[in-house]
Amino acid sequence: MSGETLQVYFLGTAGALPTPVRNPPCIMVRRGNDTLLFDCGEGAQQQMMRARCGFTINAIFITHWHADHFLGIFGLVQTMSFNGRTDPLTIYGPLWVHEFVATLQQISKGNLKFPIQSVELSHGSWVRFDGYTVTSFAVSHGMPALGYSLEEDPRPGRFDREHAIELGVPPGPLFGRLQRGETITVEKEGVKTEVKPSDVMGEMRPGRKIVYTGDTRPIIPALVDFAKNADLLIHDATYDEAEKQRAAEFYHATAAQAGEAATASQAKTLALIHVSSRYTDATNHLRDAKEKFSGTVIAPNDREMIEVPFRD
Repeated sequence: MSGETLQVYFLGTAGALPTPVRNPPCIMVRRGNDTLLFDCGEGAQQQMMRARCGFTINAIFITHWHADHFLGIFGLVQTMSFNGRTDPLTIYGPLWVHEFVATLQQISKGNLKFPIQSVELSHGSWVRFDGYTVTSFAVSHGMPALGYSLEEDPRPGRFDREHAIELGVPPGPLFGRLQRGETITVEKEGVKTEVKPSDVMGEMRPGRKIVYTGDTRPIIPALVDFAKNADLLIHDATYDEAEKQRAAEFYHATAAQAGEAATASQAKTLALIHVSSRYTDATNHLRDAKEKFSGTVIAPNDREMIEVPFRD
């Protein structure tokens, strides 16, 4: 697992309305051979073509049923069907996901060559993938809405090669068996002894974690639970601090509040998205967030990709 890539494509970073340079929300996460979409706003498939990241989507997670977060699915599934997809596609989301998928199938009227499944999630639901888990948590947006945490499994500790040799383990295949968790028997100076993985392996190390809030008012207590030590926190930052009252009225967050959330959850990097179309750039957002958070703060442009490294 240590060699798996973990890439995030910011295919859409706008607020409710698109702008000439920003599309509605769509976050693609590519982890090893898996590709997940978190929200799928209008024009998502064009963004995929521009970013050259393809249409091989394993699953779609929707945060809530405001149109800017799901309208892109209608065209995307048609394109995937036209391209010959036959593998099932699962759409995960909060309350009403079953109704959405039923509507999607009805509108398609038999044009789809692959089945679409729906799975309703709620606070604390989790979906298991190979080597990582996606967990949903409730957010505050005035309607059933979820955020998502993608967290990799813990990694084995570091292998102490020198100590293994001291214990009589010859370099070669036995090293690999120990690293895979097997106890082996070796002979040193005519005496057979067992060598356990715990003898030569350090403590387990955490995998990487990406957290996406979707649209929400500040929800710091939930983020402390679900986003603790996130390598990347992707947070609603619809408004700058001058519009704090408007943000609360429309169930959104300011960039400063996103910074406070990143500090509380001890995130490594904070990405500000869902920037309102009233702003021509994110200068004020970056300033406000950096006043509250000492880590790395970015306001990614559409189609920007970042790779999430291991902390160690």
